[in-house]
Amino acid sequence: MNKFFIFAAFIGLAVTGCTLAPKYEQPALPVAPTWTGNSATNSTGNTNAVADIGWHEFFQDARLQQLIGLALTNNRDLRVAVLNVEVAQAQYRIQRADLYPEIDASGNYIRQRSPKYQLVPGENAVNSQYSLGLGTTAYELDLFGRIRSLKAQALENYFATEAAQRSAQISLIAAVAVQYLTELEFDRQLVVSSNTLVSVQAAYDLNQQSYKVGNISELDLRTAEAQVQTAKVNISKYQQLRNQADNALVLLLGAAMPTNLPPTKSLDTEKLLTDLPPGLTSDLMQRRPDILAAEHQLKAANANIGAARAAFFPTIKITADAGVSSQQIGQLFATGSGTWLFNPQITVPIFEAGKNKANLDVANLNKNIEIATYEKAIQTAFREVADALTAKSFLDEQIDGQTKLVAAEQSRYDLSDARYRNGADNYLSVLLAQQDLYSAQQNLVTLQFSRLSNLVSLYEALGGGWNEQTVAANNPKK
Repeated sequence: MNKFFIFAAFIGLAVTGCTLAPKYEQPALPVAPTWTGNSATNSTGNTNAVADIGWHEFFQDARLQQLIGLALTNNRDLRVAVLNVEVAQAQYRIQRADLYPEIDASGNYIRQRSPKYQLVPGENAVNSQYSLGLGTTAYELDLFGRIRSLKAQALENYFATEAAQRSAQISLIAAVAVQYLTELEFDRQLVVSSNTLVSVQAAYDLNQQSYKVGNISELDLRTAEAQVQTAKVNISKYQQLRNQADNALVLLLGAAMPTNLPPTKSLDTEKLLTDLPPGLTSDLMQRRPDILAAEHQLKAANANIGAARAAFFPTIKITADAGVSSQQIGQLFATGSGTWLFNPQITVPIFEAGKNKANLDVANLNKNIEIATYEKAIQTAFREVADALTAKSFLDEQIDGQTKLVAAEQSRYDLSDARYRNGADNYLSVLLAQQDLYSAQQNLVTLQFSRLSNLVSLYEALGGGWNEQTVAANNPKK
């Protein structure tokens, strides 16, 4: 019997190779093959895909590098994503285990008293029974690939969860970087507002002296005072925003802000970030984890069709057991005490009121949904990259123009202030010049922030941020 049992188990394993799942075919990209615009021209520079550029190289600020490392260790959302990967992996192992028979060992002891009228003369009323066995219960032969299809579905779900974890890490790194740049923006706005306050405070002090001797009207004095108060309000506002940005960054870090970080750099510091190479094509978007996750979900839905199709065919389950049994424990392994059981069972679906057909329809519809989701993920990624490339191609021009505007407004303010002090002009021209200069300086800071944050967005949109160190172009890390 032992040989027969092993043979039956072997047959069960051997027939699990077939599946009724349709052959998977990757949908065509629902976008143009390349981007257009100033930043989409061919490049002769860095040949590494953006997804292969390590975040430690892309973010060159030592303080930001440490903050990212801290967030990757402590952020709770990322921790949940990692745990979800482990859950999906365990679920795959559970589903894979169904391909193999469960072998259980059992031991039983029964002591029973029978009524006297049931006894044969000379037979004891109280009897004992000992037994040991080894066997499997209701093991399903995967003749039509139902279990194998479910295993493939669980595997693709695991891959999708793993890709989602990568996407969560990439998003976290980008969020930390943008929040850090936000802090730098508000720091710079505080500097601009503080410098403005020094300037208008000096003008107010001068006007106050002039008012006392009757050289200017009270209107000019109150106008200068209003400028001072406006500058103080702006400083208070930016200090509030700076503190709130710090709170948001601490939340992303998942831990208190360390006290031994490198000093903060200015927003206009050169080489805070590494510039990204142009010449990027849409096929690189297939490296994005969210697109990979959507494709794995599509493959899982495709595998589920195989399981739904298999439900139309007979199901064969085997229960088998081999062991020994005796009324005396000392005779448990004696000659003639062996027992065995072989119980195959076949179930053929005859009438199920359309349930199997409905399940197959649901599986096919779910696949169509996943196809649409996959295509939408690609289109969304294409839009994000295209927008970032477009902004990248124009922000440098805007910053250059805004820098020249600030210089012009500074000259205008200096000239207006000099004319006012010499009595050649009224204070209104100084006020307007000072307001326009302050606005131009604020806009320049905003554009500098926009350029850097857009570069972070482009890095994220192209799948950058999974590797800490840059992967060599001839040895890509999948």
